[in-house]
Amino acid sequence: MTTTATTPTAQDIADRYIALWIEPDPTLRRKAIELTWAEGGVHLLQPPVEIRDRAAELGFDDTVLEASGYDAIETRVARSYQEFVAAGEFTFRARGNATRLRNMLTFSWEMAPAAGGEALGGGLEVLVLDEEDRITADYMFPGA
Repeated sequence: MTTTATTPTAQDIADRYIALWIEPDPTLRRKAIELTWAEGGVHLLQPPVEIRDRAAELGFDDTVLEASGYDAIETRVARSYQEFVAAGEFTFRARGNATRLRNMLTFSWEMAPAAGGEALGGGLEVLVLDEEDRITADYMFPGA
């Protein structure tokens, strides 16, 4: 795929993705979700180690958290916003390493103080895109 004025770069897509996770307005956030994900798209989260360890103790070998469709993704994003961003202490930001290989896009992100400074955590995002560059599958690996 060649990049033109109307074709977003890999970093454009990563930045747009991060922007919706820090959007304070619920109406704009929902609109961003519908523009960023394909209808029926899915967000899959590898939970933190402590959750995976506890699940393994209970006999669950493959622990993946899943939000499918606009409503479930909106709930997931809104809860993340409330937990990490709403108080104004933290923000998310994409690192400048977005890479695209056909319909796959990867990038790293981090959570940092809203006032700036060192990242407190982060992760890896692997996105599968449709022909309109909307997400059909979003694999999130916090801590990666």
